[in-house]
Amino acid sequence: MKKSYQSLDDNYLYNMKHVINRTISSKLLSFGFMLFLTFSISLNAQDGDPVNGKNLFNANCAACHKLDKDMTGPMLRNVEMRLANEEGLDREWLNAWIRNSSALIKSGDAYANKVYNAWNKTAMTAFPQLSDQDISDILAYTAQPKPPAPEPVAGVVAQPAEQGIGQELILGALAVLFGLLAMALILVKRTLNRFAEAKGLDVSEVKRKPIWKAFVENQFLMLVTAIFFLLASGYFAYGYFMQVGIDQGYEPVQPIHYSHRIHAGVNEIDCKYCHSSARVSKHSGIPSLNVCMNCHKSIGEVSETTLAEGKEYGVDYNAEIQKLYDAVGWDGRAYTGETKPVKWIRIHNLPDFAYFNHSQHVSVAGVECQTCHGPVEEMEVLYQHAPLTMGWCINCHRETEVNVKDNEYYAKIHEELSKKYGVEKLTAAQMGGLECGKCHY
Repeated sequence: MKKSYQSLDDNYLYNMKHVINRTISSKLLSFGFMLFLTFSISLNAQDGDPVNGKNLFNANCAACHKLDKDMTGPMLRNVEMRLANEEGLDREWLNAWIRNSSALIKSGDAYANKVYNAWNKTAMTAFPQLSDQDISDILAYTAQPKPPAPEPVAGVVAQPAEQGIGQELILGALAVLFGLLAMALILVKRTLNRFAEAKGLDVSEVKRKPIWKAFVENQFLMLVTAIFFLLASGYFAYGYFMQVGIDQGYEPVQPIHYSHRIHAGVNEIDCKYCHSSARVSKHSGIPSLNVCMNCHKSIGEVSETTLAEGKEYGVDYNAEIQKLYDAVGWDGRAYTGETKPVKWIRIHNLPDFAYFNHSQHVSVAGVECQTCHGPVEEMEVLYQHAPLTMGWCINCHRETEVNVKDNEYYAKIHEELSKKYGVEKLTAAQMGGLECGKCHY
């Protein structure tokens, strides 16, 4: 009997061990399955190459999407994980949406129609050319954690360049010099008075005619002075009237701050991209705000570095971009139709009797924009660089050589003019660029 009881106890212990093992194993399997479900999306995203995904994102998605901010379309940071956790959608749904969202909407898919209605019934552009690996790369890029914002370095203040000798030091030295000179004159006067007293002279009895009275009584000096003042008055009057209408250095404050330094300088945007009419028209024209929105539909904020640069000029670039959005009626997703005119202030303005054609100078003559407008790529606020006077234009025509190569139609005229002036290369002036009718008619 004891053996039988002992065998029952052994069997019971054996069975209990198996039950415990099965329980532990099932819990481990359940926990592992949960981990698999939780991280499967991120693991799938990590199958792709985030570096290549960034290039694909910038080429195909960045026009309408940002990672951390809604734009024309929703933000895409961790989009695959968010859709899986919130909507129960998998990679297969994402592939179908990216390649042809319109087809998915027409099929009656609930979430596809929800997104379509939420974003002003604007279907996403189809990308059938993207392979599964391309989409994996893009999703891998969107699954990357958001980089921390750079912390500003405290206590670092831009210092002006050191100069040789400060103005305060120079002024102080001059003040000391004049003080010493005044003291020397006083000492000289006292010394002379002592010498006079030693000789028995009474200095107080010596009387001199006032200088102004002596000057007035001298007719020659009065005549010379009158002629001098007449000539000086005529000179300054001529100089004043000759500056009428010359606005060199004119730098008005525009309703929307536009930095040529950033656009033409840092980003190297060609002048004729915005001022396209300069190639074919008399005027260079003010760019339409739609030209601005070609870029700023995607660029709603500048980088922290650019924002810090703007503070040095007293400008908040993000606020200026918002002024642009208010003017065109852009709410970040779509155009509202509520536009406001921008009252730009004209900077370069020639008189009505002077004719100037941009296309002749830009397209035919190949003159660079900086020749007349100065280094615009360095200007934070645009100003009138050149005087734009008649003399300034004439000097340019006298100095600028004309490229007559491969112009067979005028080859004979060019040859005769070259012989006439005894030069190999002709200037604009030698080809009639100084005739009055060229600019005034």
